[in-house]
Amino acid sequence: MRLLLINQFFWPDTAPTGRFLLDVVRGVDGEKIQITAICGASDYGTTDDTTRPPVRILRPSTARFSRDIVGRILSYGSFLAGAVVAGFRVGRPDTVVTLTTPPLTSVFGRMLKLSRGCRHFIWEMDVYPDIAVDLGTLKRHSMLTSIIGALADWSRRNADGIIVLGEEMKARLIARDIPEHKIHIAQNWADGTEITPLPFPEGPLVVHYSGNFGLPHEIDTIFGAIKQCANDPRYRFVFSGAGIRRRQMEELCREQAIANVLFQPYSSRAELGASLAEGHLGLVTQMPQTCGSVVPSKTYGIMAAGRPILYIGPREATPARIIERFHCGWQVDPGDTTALVSLLEKLNSERHLIVEAGVRARHAFERHYDRPMGAARIVKILGLEPAEAAKTVRDPRKASYPEVAPVSDPQETATAS
Repeated sequence: MRLLLINQFFWPDTAPTGRFLLDVVRGVDGEKIQITAICGASDYGTTDDTTRPPVRILRPSTARFSRDIVGRILSYGSFLAGAVVAGFRVGRPDTVVTLTTPPLTSVFGRMLKLSRGCRHFIWEMDVYPDIAVDLGTLKRHSMLTSIIGALADWSRRNADGIIVLGEEMKARLIARDIPEHKIHIAQNWADGTEITPLPFPEGPLVVHYSGNFGLPHEIDTIFGAIKQCANDPRYRFVFSGAGIRRRQMEELCREQAIANVLFQPYSSRAELGASLAEGHLGLVTQMPQTCGSVVPSKTYGIMAAGRPILYIGPREATPARIIERFHCGWQVDPGDTTALVSLLEKLNSERHLIVEAGVRARHAFERHYDRPMGAARIVKILGLEPAEAAKTVRDPRKASYPEVAPVSDPQETATAS
């Protein structure tokens, strides 16, 4: 069987989409499945120094990836052009998987299905054109938006399956008149062997943000709390990564001479666990209007590190659902700075609440969101033969973190009864 993966990022890039694809590759039987990946140059950020996967990797010449709008459009366009040429030169695949970096890659997947008679699955990491409309990049009723939407929906309606990251993303596609039976929910994951719980740090309460801090991420509420806690030795805020919101945060803190905010570069894959362990709370933020067009994936790394989630975003989103289901953090409505500051004051004075929520986060992670289980969900949806190692997944109930008042999972209770 021949599997073709098409996404701008893949090993050794550490962009999240490429890392998820890599985990899936390592979860299939490499002796029975020949895998080819069409991707761009390795220029997202840090590089992955793990062993090269058993994959034929094709990298058509593309413009360098950039996070500014013009550079990103050039990068996307050149990759799609190169991917089309490379895709028609490779042998006939049995299954094609397209992700959403860049947007409309699924249209090329549909073209391959029509011309080669292969199966086509779309793995929606972001819903286009919804996310561009939500962020104001495209006008809701413009001709360009209509064209992008029509092309994306054409590929969706004709796909063999669509993988989405949460209930709210499924609702977005159903609202676009995509048949519900084609949509499969498979939440993202993290690697519980690479990211393990470490002791909480002594000293000030640390709110830690890791990864890209970009346009979909809400900044006003956390900055409002930072201003109220400015230069207060009881609190520290750490931003590790990059992105336009990160640059805005740096400028705001510099202008107002706020010294208890630390800015760090991206952490390598090997260093990510130690980086997350610097915090007491793992921060996730999301603009309310993006609920369903994106689902924050950094939630799972925070849980793997045994840290509670501090989520500033809509209550209907996946991180809020996880917090409510497992009691592994706190959700704050965007704009409610007063509630956020009150929460930080409470948690600073009652640190045991943080420790207990962190334990519950790791327990929930081991039961539902560890890498073997996450990759296996995708492999199953694609109808692929799993690797032998993936057929024997360790008992997730044998938690590697101390038992401290875990909260029962209502879904497990319902199943048991």
